[in-house]
Amino acid sequence: MAKELLKGNVALAEAAVRHGLQAYFGYPITPQSEALEHLSKRMVEEGRAFLQAESELAAINMVYGAACTGVRAMTSTSGPGFSLMAEGLSFIAGSEVPAVVVNIMRGGPGLGNIQPSQGDYFLMTKTAGHGDFHPIVLAPASVQELIDMMGLAFELAEKYRTLVLVAGDGSLGQMMESAELPPMQKLPKNRPAWAVTGARGRPAHHITSLYLGAENLEALNLRLQAKLAEIRENEVRWQEYETADADLLMVAYGTVGRICTSAQREARKIGMKVGLLSPKTLWPLAEARIAELSSQVRGILVAETNAGQLVEDVRRVVAERVPVEFFGRLAA
Repeated sequence: MAKELLKGNVALAEAAVRHGLQAYFGYPITPQSEALEHLSKRMVEEGRAFLQAESELAAINMVYGAACTGVRAMTSTSGPGFSLMAEGLSFIAGSEVPAVVVNIMRGGPGLGNIQPSQGDYFLMTKTAGHGDFHPIVLAPASVQELIDMMGLAFELAEKYRTLVLVAGDGSLGQMMESAELPPMQKLPKNRPAWAVTGARGRPAHHITSLYLGAENLEALNLRLQAKLAEIRENEVRWQEYETADADLLMVAYGTVGRICTSAQREARKIGMKVGLLSPKTLWPLAEARIAELSSQVRGILVAETNAGQLVEDVRRVVAERVPVEFFGRLAA
């Protein structure tokens, strides 16, 4: 299909529709409200479910309910709304149903402001709710990657019956770029075998995150940990730029990673052997590759628009083999 000039929020919404989104529930919050606005029209045009909920807390529980029926369900929000969703996210994880949440991050804490931020890294990667679980966290750096990752998010959610987050920021949501949308997919005729669709003619299905008895809860958590180990083994994604001969390494993701590609090229022009690793999954993170590169370089710089969050994971992985420095901005 031909490329179009698309705003990030509109692109993610239209990509979700074309990748088979069947039910959307959300609440407007800057800087992602255009996604909800676009879906309020497109989902109705396609005869699919759209509801502007009374709050983000309500929205995520509606996503939970729809996901239990086996349809592709999602919501989108920003930091304060994502915080409200924590309990629902944990219920989704504990119930092992597939769901997608887009977080177009803004500054915080509190209401903060509507400027771009990466301050939700801990919130998204360190479980996004109570209990022992991790969602898969995808980190696009361009409108095209945002489009592509919406399809990937649904695929991974269904493959592992898990929660998948798409981590953007205000810059990505508001920027306009030339990008190509996918063709419209046909909706599936049948629901997954595990879905709650009415038990007429078959044994009842039960979906719950409540496991009474220590042995039952432990069995759930052991199953979840085995699933997470499989995801760590198979779903790590990243991009590298001129790392083969690098003796200095930058690590950055999303729009900051994109900015760092320019810094990396400029450094090369003046004779500095700088490489860049840009994670495309924040969880699971490319830990093995970062550790490998730390044995090659003499120093690492992590750049983020926060007070230093990804840098803590990089320092843990590097384990003092080389210095790991941090450059951050608290309001971009």
